[in-house]
Amino acid sequence: MEVTDIVLIPVIIGLVELLKLYGLPKKLMPILSLALGIGGGMFYLFPTDWKSGVLSGLIMGLSASGLYSGSKTIVKRKDCEGSGE
Repeated sequence: MEVTDIVLIPVIIGLVELLKLYGLPKKLMPILSLALGIGGGMFYLFPTDWKSGVLSGLIMGLSASGLYSGSKTIVKRKDCEGSGE
């Protein structure tokens, strides 16, 4: 996996956010991130080695869902700090 392949993580985040606009339940967002990550890992990064594809896909999917929840927490904290004034 090369450094340029890490670009798939923001793509996964974007796709999940897009589907959220169309009514995707919040409970399914981490599962969808994992599925998209595994799909990207198996079919884009390592099409001939499914084990490496699944492993890298899990890493990308977990990273995408972690980045989403982490940024959501930061945004909520800033909103809470700003509303006290």
